[in-house]
Amino acid sequence: MLEVKKLSKSFGGLTAITNLDLDILDSEILGVIGPNGAGKTTLFNVISGFHAPTSGKVIFNGRDITGLKAHQVAHIGISRTFQASNLFMSLSVLDNVFTCHHMSYRTKIWERFLHMPSAMKEEKRLRQSTLEILEFMGLDSLKDEVAAQLTHGQQRTLGICMALATKPKLLLLDEPVTGMTPVEIQEMVDLINRMRSRGITIAIVEHNMQAVMNLCDRIVVLNHGEKIAEGSHEEIIENREVIEAYLGEDEEE
Repeated sequence: MLEVKKLSKSFGGLTAITNLDLDILDSEILGVIGPNGAGKTTLFNVISGFHAPTSGKVIFNGRDITGLKAHQVAHIGISRTFQASNLFMSLSVLDNVFTCHHMSYRTKIWERFLHMPSAMKEEKRLRQSTLEILEFMGLDSLKDEVAAQLTHGQQRTLGICMALATKPKLLLLDEPVTGMTPVEIQEMVDLINRMRSRGITIAIVEHNMQAVMNLCDRIVVLNHGEKIAEGSHEEIIENREVIEAYLGEDEEE
């Protein structure tokens, strides 16, 4: 589904990603792990159009999307969440998700302003879609709650609901279980598996290794902006270079 080819990204004198090759396969859950500063979030930022690469290419379903802006990338079917909750805190849960349907409008803005029948019909359809997303993600009972009043885990889930409103084919999740309780983590793992069962391909950046091992079909390990390992979780946990990246060199060696 997605190919990253010889990708590099520098910020002034700092190189965050170096000559990276990476594939995301259709319908898989791919884990991207590595120590802090490994380039994981930068990779997501480049794929999703928040940063332009210094060099290299990003290919999505056979189309070169290198350098497209974030809204253009979202239009073609790639959505993402962020490490920090990126919510409209003063709005209700329902309105947070409904707002993210803005790309789905087909009626003109003046038709909506004048409450034309076509615009009202479309708004009803999008509100129904919003309710379906909330029900699927288990937040329908909280639809009238203000986002600021939700628990941390509920806010993380709401962020994913907002991403789902753009109807992604590929969903990039940046640390989806960070700060959650064990119960919330398991609920999120179940939700991510359900999203995959709906035909959404998923890539995850995450530091919680248990969640990564339970979720991911394949894992890519980054260190200092370079890919140092790729494979199943069994292969990754036994990889010497991965162990050194996380734990450091054995001083006796």
